[in-house]
Amino acid sequence: MSWVFLRDLLSGVNKYSTGTGRIWVAVVFMFRLLVYVAAAENIWKREHDEFECNIKQPGCENVCFDHFFPVSHIRLWALQLIMVSTPSLLVVFHVAYRENREKHHNQKLYKNPGKIDGGLLCTYLISLILKTGLEIVFLVLFYKLYNGFKIPRLVKCDIKPCPNTVHCYISKPTEKTIFLYFLVATSCLCIVLNLAELSYLVFKYSIKYYLKRHVKKQQ
Repeated sequence: MSWVFLRDLLSGVNKYSTGTGRIWVAVVFMFRLLVYVAAAENIWKREHDEFECNIKQPGCENVCFDHFFPVSHIRLWALQLIMVSTPSLLVVFHVAYRENREKHHNQKLYKNPGKIDGGLLCTYLISLILKTGLEIVFLVLFYKLYNGFKIPRLVKCDIKPCPNTVHCYISKPTEKTIFLYFLVATSCLCIVLNLAELSYLVFKYSIKYYLKRHVKKQQ
């Protein structure tokens, strides 16, 4: 899979982000995207082939694998990366709309089209809420699908066509568990960064609005 489009998206968003937003971009790019491409993808590359059960009953191994791993960890991680980065497109599109509007009217309508204020502030806040919500949804999804974040060494399966309880062994469980913990840690860090940025912007512009209103009353 090519991740160039995601890299370009994150680079574009970085122009219009606050300081905390730039840290979020760095975390997603360096500690999630690069780790995924450089290491994690290879670890789960042959997960089905390396899943072994102590029986050769036709279909048993496939059914057990599908039961314990309904969605591949690595594919779900890739989907999470894409989904949590997508809301940032709202900000890019809004800035592009402002720039296009200025070209259409052939005059300067904004001091800086990329400045977070007015309608762009609302779009930015919505993107932060969506990113935070998606991070939480995927963490819950990971936990529910796999009964936690730890990869077991052995699973017991008694689903048909298996004739009895079968022991199945998962390859590299310790290594996979470490990467899953890393995934959870980086997701939690991104949630904290998003909430911090959201709180900062709401506080900053609430104070700004209050002072502006107070000045008008004094006048």
